[in-house]
Amino acid sequence: MTGQEGREAAREAAVARAAAACSSAAAWLASAGVPSEALAQYVPARRKLLVTRKPTMQPLGRVWRIGTLLLAEDGRLFAHGRSTRAAERGRPGYQSLSREERREIAAAALRGGFAEGEPVNFDAVPLGFPPAPAPTDDDPALPVGYADGDFRVRWRAGAPLAGAPPLAAFFNDRLPLLAP
Repeated sequence: MTGQEGREAAREAAVARAAAACSSAAAWLASAGVPSEALAQYVPARRKLLVTRKPTMQPLGRVWRIGTLLLAEDGRLFAHGRSTRAAERGRPGYQSLSREERREIAAAALRGGFAEGEPVNFDAVPLGFPPAPAPTDDDPALPVGYADGDFRVRWRAGAPLAGAPPLAAFFNDRLPLLAP
């Protein structure tokens, strides 16, 4: 076995361990009765002929928020993007442009069929551990990267992976904190 083949085999083994950690964490959260949150895709306003359609959210499933990670009920892992609570748009207050944008995003969640007050996560980045390709260690913006033969969780964006806990150890530390 060459050095390259050995590195590829070690990475494949790490992907399998990470996928198993995600599946077992999802099963533990479900059996512990930890409430999940909605995962959605933001669909911006669009024009069709002469009619402008308001922005909305398209449901993608349910997830648990674990720090900067979102874990789907089927074991898929995402980097947390943005979140909101579904709410009525209300009248414009013109306090600030960013506040008006947040109100419109909350109203988009309500138009997407989410109950008022329900937390909705969107703009999440799939991290892999099948079906998407697993992350590499060259993107410091992602919370998970590959280093020292394992997938590790950064404590903040841009932090080095040296000393970061492996994914399974991260779940073992964080999951009991979520139990009701």
